[in-house]
Amino acid sequence: MSGESLRIVRLANFVAPASGGLRTALRELGKGFKAAGHEPVLIVPGERASDRETEQGRVITLPGPLLPGTGGYRVLTDRRRVAGLLAELAPDRLEVSDRTTLRWTGKWARRARVPAVMVSHETADGVLRTWGLSEGAARRAADALNVRTAHTYARVVCTTEFAEREFVRIGARNVVRAPLGVDLVQRHPALGDPGLRARHARVDEALLVMCSRLSVEKRPGTALDALEALVRRGRRAVLVVAGDGPLRPRLEQRARERGLPVTFLGHVADRALLGALQASADVCLAPGPAETFGLAALEAMACGTPVVASASSALSEVIGSAGAVAADHGGAFADAVGMLLERPVEERREAARARAECFGWDTAVAAFLDAHDAVASVRPVVPGGVS
Repeated sequence: MSGESLRIVRLANFVAPASGGLRTALRELGKGFKAAGHEPVLIVPGERASDRETEQGRVITLPGPLLPGTGGYRVLTDRRRVAGLLAELAPDRLEVSDRTTLRWTGKWARRARVPAVMVSHETADGVLRTWGLSEGAARRAADALNVRTAHTYARVVCTTEFAEREFVRIGARNVVRAPLGVDLVQRHPALGDPGLRARHARVDEALLVMCSRLSVEKRPGTALDALEALVRRGRRAVLVVAGDGPLRPRLEQRARERGLPVTFLGHVADRALLGALQASADVCLAPGPAETFGLAALEAMACGTPVVASASSALSEVIGSAGAVAADHGGAFADAVGMLLERPVEERREAARARAECFGWDTAVAAFLDAHDAVASVRPVVPGGVS
């Protein structure tokens, strides 16, 4: 294991200005790598080229085309330019957060004799199922993709046991586990704002919040179905949606047509405001069935807000007994919300915060450095300012 300072070059596609979990993970891990004495360099697609020093290290943006119908996702498509930049940077380690369009970088790393890891941020079969493939077809396609991924990279990093299963299924022996984390300083129950809550819900109404990209794989419609089921049962509840994406117009139309009390905030760039919203809610909804970790849900729990998550996702591992999981339909989500709301307020909020405290970013950074066979050159600092 190397004790010297390493240049860790990280590549990521499908990062949009309004994207949440991946952007947060890249930022916090970069901050942690830098605090540990290494030199993180992040390469991402954008509208125009840029190269700047940031709190997470050097961030290089290369022009990348917009993917139609994705609500702002861009990709790095110029292989020659990316390969040239990698050769110029001469990384000691390579970390790739895209198992599809950037898989070619694993071969580049082998030729350059650079140890490379692929971070699995989603299950391949889960995403394929959300796009309409049958379970069998999705599994076969995912297995073929994962065999090539595991062969191409020195290691595959999975954030949960759930994410690891599809690689265990194909017999991959180079998989390591490294959880993500949450900023326990910037996310805490004291962020709750009675004034903000009053703007969205009356005293006798349950305030539900969903912080999610509004795209097919996230299944945001399940949250609206859950609200409709609750209202139909006589439960006073409202839903606030923080997030944007290609499905937003359709969801807004559905809410209008069904007379549902839903507020769409769009992308909330103000992280303090987002934290206040998460801390002021009664329950957070996380309906995405292909989530392999669920950073937004973990942030809500750090704010003392319990989560109802898809039973098809990895979130059951993350939320433990501090929340609830439900089948992927509105009725089941409504049942779980009702169950959580029956618990005493202080009990459910303390349980959510206590569970989130198991997932600090310092633990995540250490695990990712282990995956890179790297150690801290200085004492690591928890992103967010606590050492």
